[in-house]
Amino acid sequence: MSTPLGPAFWRLYAASAASNLADGVNRVALPLLATTLTRDPVQVAALASLSFLPWLLFALPAGAVVDRVDRKRAMAVANAVRALALGALAATALTGTTSLPVLYAVAFAIGVAETVYDSAARAMLPQVVAREQLDRGNGLLTTAEEASQGFLGAPLGSLLFALAVAVPLLTTAGGFLLAAVLVLGIAGRHRPARADGPRTTIRRDVAEGVGWLWRHRFLRGLTLVSAATALVQSMTSGLLVLYALDELGVSDAGYGLLLTAAGVGAVLGGLGAAPLAGRIGRTATLVAGSVLSALAIIGMSATGNAVVAGVLFAASTAGVMFWNVLTMSLRQALIPEVLFGRVQGGYRTLVWGCIPLGTLAGGLLAGATSVPTVFAVSGAGLLLLSLVLWRMLTVHRDLVGTTFAADPQPAPA
Repeated sequence: MSTPLGPAFWRLYAASAASNLADGVNRVALPLLATTLTRDPVQVAALASLSFLPWLLFALPAGAVVDRVDRKRAMAVANAVRALALGALAATALTGTTSLPVLYAVAFAIGVAETVYDSAARAMLPQVVAREQLDRGNGLLTTAEEASQGFLGAPLGSLLFALAVAVPLLTTAGGFLLAAVLVLGIAGRHRPARADGPRTTIRRDVAEGVGWLWRHRFLRGLTLVSAATALVQSMTSGLLVLYALDELGVSDAGYGLLLTAAGVGAVLGGLGAAPLAGRIGRTATLVAGSVLSALAIIGMSATGNAVVAGVLFAASTAGVMFWNVLTMSLRQALIPEVLFGRVQGGYRTLVWGCIPLGTLAGGLLAGATSVPTVFAVSGAGLLLLSLVLWRMLTVHRDLVGTTFAADPQPAPA
């Protein structure tokens, strides 16, 4: 029988669920608000870019900050900043003074706060559960994230926006404040223990984390494979709406159902990753998920049936979730606690930095060929990367196999 995860984990889980639900509402409400101010596609798309840009600019310094402070307080402050920013935006909506520059500034501020929150949340999990519980903990947190943002947040955001523009903004502000209160309720201090010595600068801390990641042969390889996978996988993400409407011939509502199918796959993959890894092994599960995702995308390129495409899309997303859950646990187990924020920041900067490159490449390839061709190329590339992943995991079989054999620093009860 598995060991209970404990009250600290469940408080972290509740805080994450509340924060992700607010984030899900927010991701629908802000673009809808943008369309009330302009119909220029470039100006609307700029909102998404400003939301993503902080990860490229601040993932590394945010990780350095997270390695200096109490992580639960960092999460609480980040959510308080998001709440204040949305409260200010709601005030402009109520007074009729909302403008694109204000909306852009709020989106950027929320994105900056998110880099701190997410870095702290990932760094904190190994402090509240034992090492052998990381897969279960990550699976539950990832499932809550997908369910809160996709199943609940997106439709709730649309419904609240239909009532009044300010309603979803005030709701999300309240959700972020609730999450801040919940995370502060976790007992104990969660500040990493740093070695005694002269005080260092943020730049030096960042360099230390990036250097550690580069010198770790396995994690360096995992980062490079992850970055290549993100680039190839994202080739299809910007074309999904065109695939649904033009290739499958579905309506706008049908496109929503296709996204719902992906959400189902994400939840199943998030919940199933840890049990499957326990049954067939971590390496086999990671490679199986990678192959499953690749074959499903190739299958999507060859079908015009919406139901079949939905099933394949769900399968592909489940495979991605195997990867997300298990590789996160590996990083949490292998990276020293005092360095986790900085190393994770370096990982995220490289991996997430490849996403817009892949999206651009997919659009260019679709313009020169067709949307199904992009899906076929993406799937073939992912299949090739599955072989690279298998080879890397095989070379490091002993490290992967013994990483979770013992927990040198058991989590407190």
